[in-house]
Amino acid sequence: MPRITGVDIPNEKKIWISLTYIPGIGKYTSAQILKEAKIETDVKANKLTEDELSRITQIIDRNYIVGGQLRRQVSQNIARLREIACYRGLRHRRGLPVRGQCTQSNARTRKGPRKTVAGKKSVKETR
Repeated sequence: MPRITGVDIPNEKKIWISLTYIPGIGKYTSAQILKEAKIETDVKANKLTEDELSRITQIIDRNYIVGGQLRRQVSQNIARLREIACYRGLRHRRGLPVRGQCTQSNARTRKGPRKTVAGKKSVKETR
């Protein structure tokens, strides 16, 4: 398995798909990297030479934020929003949807499983 920026990419897939296994690189970015490195997109990952792999690695290191560095940057952005206590930061802090979604009936993914509250006793039971 070729190793690019600390991630093992699959051997038997085409290189433009294999590059998407790196966090922070999607299909479009993968195609842009291969165009800049002058490598055909339909070549299998295990057929690449060391020179081609090093060109891809250099382009990614120079132009893109990927992997652990990307995760760190995202978490720092969220921490900054929480710290300045803006609306988005408060939503992150409370564990609610951040981008304006309806929460009355949906948002179970973000809010977690339902917390059922016992209802009031009816008037007939108290007599």
